[in-house]
Amino acid sequence: MARYILRRLLVLAGMLFGLLCTTFLVANVAPGDPAALAAGPNATRAMVETLRREYGFDRPLAEQFWIYIRDIAHGNLGRSISTTHPVTEDVAKALPNTIELVAAAMGLGIAGGVGLGIVAAVRRDGWIDHLIRVFAVSGIALPTFWFGLLLQLLFAVQLGWLPVSGRLGIMTAVPQPITHLLIVDALLRGMWGTAWQAMGYLILPAVVLSFPCLASIARVTRAEMIECLAQDYMTGGIAQGLSPRRMQLRHALRNAMLPILALIGLRFGWMLGGTVLVETVFDWPGLGLLAVTTALLSDFKPVLGVTLVIGFCFMTTNFLIDLTYAWLDPRLRHG
Repeated sequence: MARYILRRLLVLAGMLFGLLCTTFLVANVAPGDPAALAAGPNATRAMVETLRREYGFDRPLAEQFWIYIRDIAHGNLGRSISTTHPVTEDVAKALPNTIELVAAAMGLGIAGGVGLGIVAAVRRDGWIDHLIRVFAVSGIALPTFWFGLLLQLLFAVQLGWLPVSGRLGIMTAVPQPITHLLIVDALLRGMWGTAWQAMGYLILPAVVLSFPCLASIARVTRAEMIECLAQDYMTGGIAQGLSPRRMQLRHALRNAMLPILALIGLRFGWMLGGTVLVETVFDWPGLGLLAVTTALLSDFKPVLGVTLVIGFCFMTTNFLIDLTYAWLDPRLRHG
């Protein structure tokens, strides 16, 4: 197991280095002057040259890359032109909101997708199976921004059940941070009304973000469960008197989990990228909204910071998925 973990750590380190190289090339080698881009369209030549010296764009490319790696290793992502704050501070402020949104969406996607997939497989070719398959195809096909606007019009504007956008009411007191996750902090501080209100703001964006993930997981779970349910060990276990439900959940589902876990890892990365659209539609103050806002202002440092954070989270999640693979399938540990 130790050798397997070491190999996966080396792969993770290689992918992280590749991410750093890619973001550096995009920021420094792509067509266009990064100093002029940072200065904005109305900057004078003197202002552009000042920014070029400040950001080190006048130095050799190899030296720029070394400085870039060194700064990131020390947690320095540069300074935002639009907010004048260090990018690390802006990202640290937005990251907990995105984590809260993605965690809620992943929970809905995994629980709903696996549950629907199992039901569809057990009720194969029945009306429930056909209904779930139509639902899964619709979830993958629906554009995220359109679905978000549709839910806003229905549940927020017409029915008035949920808020349209934002993270919390303007007049609502924000709890003192402990974990920097708003709902968790409100619960820990005993601010039940604030926690309930924050959950109301979370429902619509979490449902919209989770919908493609839920649909994909449901389809894969159904296909894998059908294959596992047809295996001889299922027939043998039931013939020996074991409960069919126990065989389905304890044996068939466990054998079906490897491809489902792979999809969950991929969907987590797509979900992080999907926050750009969802957070923009719902005005959710997370990494996606930060990237869009700063990109519109030609403030490229926060955009690169968001890219690095999302890439790191995606790669780390897949590393954990690989470890879960090894736990579920001992052949991988000894291969």
